[in-house]
Amino acid sequence: AGPGSYTVGTMSERFDCHYCRDSLQGKKYVQKEGRHCCVKCFEKICANTCIECKKPIGADSKELHFKNRYWHDSCFRCVKCSMSLVNEPFMLRENNKVWCSNCTAVEDAPRCKGCFKPIIAGDQNVEYKKMVWHKDCFTCSQCKKVIGSGRFFPKDDEFYCVSCHEHKFAKTCAKCKNPITSGGLTYQEQPWHSECFICSNCKKQLGGKRFTAVEDQFYCVECYKECVAKKCAGCKNPITGFGRGTSVVNYEDESWHDYCFKCTKCARGLANKRFVCHNGKIYCAECPKRL
Repeated sequence: AGPGSYTVGTMSERFDCHYCRDSLQGKKYVQKEGRHCCVKCFEKICANTCIECKKPIGADSKELHFKNRYWHDSCFRCVKCSMSLVNEPFMLRENNKVWCSNCTAVEDAPRCKGCFKPIIAGDQNVEYKKMVWHKDCFTCSQCKKVIGSGRFFPKDDEFYCVSCHEHKFAKTCAKCKNPITSGGLTYQEQPWHSECFICSNCKKQLGGKRFTAVEDQFYCVECYKECVAKKCAGCKNPITGFGRGTSVVNYEDESWHDYCFKCTKCARGLANKRFVCHNGKIYCAECPKRL
């Protein structure tokens, strides 16, 4: 029997072929759509054409069909691996080619940007900005070692492991000379690790805080006042340059806040004015005349 759209048998009665009018009695015939025809006319006129080999599917052949497409059973194979798909799951893809489920999964799988081979289910992989690699294909552009799922730094179209990125691109700390891989700060156009930019006395970090630089040494406000700053000859407090009294008056070996530099007798402020030193004391130009 055929696939349901026609019947194959041997004629026992007197019938002629619908097409060539030859007698069918005692001969093999095909009945399709109520018409009887010989095998030769069936294959020439009525048979479906195999979409794979383009030949007619004869009355003696097994026929498979799907969505108005027909195949010989021997032609119904995966276009990729040639496995027979009779009684197997399949996919009809472009150009009417059939694929087995395994080859379909491989074909539709994303491609590794390293080796360009498919990444199939179960493969360990690395994804970054819509790109994907096999885990072992994701390597450092410099040393070629596998980065895998470890830390990395992207640079244009290349990727670097932490060590290679440090040596190739990272800035070098002005103090310890080691690469600055994260954070850090800049002072006078030089980069520093935050932990290297510290007070020379108390060792506290100075990032984001007020400090004073003295001969390549850095001091926080408290240590500068205590250890470095000159003491005002007037109020005896340190002259720091912070806050009120940033201007300093220097005379011989002594220094004053500008607001402390005043006449010993009348207390008139003498910063940027004429003054007289008498017996180690500072006076305005008028007061010594009254002594």
